[in-house]
Amino acid sequence: MNFIKSYMNLPETDIRTYSPLTLAFIGDVVYDLIIRTIVVEKGNAPVNKLHKKVSSLVKAPAQMEFFHKIEGELTEEELGIYKRGRNAKSFTSAKNASITEYRTATGLEALIGYLYLTDQFPRILELVKLGLDE
Repeated sequence: MNFIKSYMNLPETDIRTYSPLTLAFIGDVVYDLIIRTIVVEKGNAPVNKLHKKVSSLVKAPAQMEFFHKIEGELTEEELGIYKRGRNAKSFTSAKNASITEYRTATGLEALIGYLYLTDQFPRILELVKLGLDE
């Protein structure tokens, strides 16, 4: 993140000014990119197969399961960010997820977004590894 800010000459912004839904907005993309990278690096395949595999890992029910795997490893600060995202009032909902799944996924994405914007990418990868390990 610092590389992007520096290279693109972006201003410093107080992370506390971002809404939890803004954190989830960027966190969704970061999480998706990490999952896509993992899937692609496991082997070349037709794009539709890659898409199906990625979709199964990034949909709200899978993100809820992922969150429950990492929940015990979160710091108080991380848990607080997650809760802010989970409790945020969104005007949209997932097509194929319950409200609980959708809110849990939003909380997870807010946490990922927060970690990304505070230049804690190694921590994101640590949590992803924990959440994906069987």
